[in-house]
Amino acid sequence: MNPPDRYAVLGHPVAHSRSPAIHAAFARQTGEAIEYGRVLCPLDGFEATVQAFADGGGRGCNVTVPFKFEAWRLAARRSERAELAQAANVLRFDAQGWWADNTDGIGLVRDIEQGAGVSLAGRRVLLVGAGGAGAGVLGPLLAAGPAEVMVANRSPERAQALVARHAAWAGARGVALAACALDAAGPGFDIVLNASASSLQGQALPLAPSTLAPQALAVDLMYGPAAEPFLAWARAAGARARDGLGMLVEQAAEAYWVWRGRRPLTAPVLEALRAQDRAAP
Repeated sequence: MNPPDRYAVLGHPVAHSRSPAIHAAFARQTGEAIEYGRVLCPLDGFEATVQAFADGGGRGCNVTVPFKFEAWRLAARRSERAELAQAANVLRFDAQGWWADNTDGIGLVRDIEQGAGVSLAGRRVLLVGAGGAGAGVLGPLLAAGPAEVMVANRSPERAQALVARHAAWAGARGVALAACALDAAGPGFDIVLNASASSLQGQALPLAPSTLAPQALAVDLMYGPAAEPFLAWARAAGARARDGLGMLVEQAAEAYWVWRGRRPLTAPVLEALRAQDRAAP
């Protein structure tokens, strides 16, 4: 009997990750033998840690903070969406070397449109954060056809660089794309996405309630306790608040397809995770 194929999520921190439970559920769905774990990377040892995992029989891995830019840089080959983002959250170990992909954006779009039931087409979208998470989701967001995407960041220069890299992509799709400082986003956005590090750092965002249009959707790409301050702010402003757990499941399903060539069902997996959260003390 062949041993299971090995995968893992690599990051710092990584103990909180729910990816092992998600991929275990996907494996049961598809009837495939995989083993999926967590690997804590030293902040100065990402490349060596990934290489050791691959040399030890690993078939691929997910990459989380703060290594997404490094994963893209080190890969021998990259998908179009990883190239656009210049960040990768998925590595596949092939005979030709590391293959890098980015499934964050398509995961977010699917969770907004299918999970939350909100179409992105024609909407005004505020994307807060221009780091690895923001870079990963911007291309697929633009492809979904919103009227406008504003990228806001504490460092406006970083937001401007991200916007410049996506300018042609946005123009080809008729989407108005711009950058601004975090406190200069303006009012009336239909969808507000927190892709910044504020949730991990426990920092409040300097956003006024008027940032949200009536009946707006506010999504924090983090999940669990880290997302609660942003979600509480959104609810207090009258918005519909959603954490990043649905996005996590959707991007994991896309990663599973990259690795295995099979696309598992996501709705039952997300519902099982939500049920666990409701039952927790």
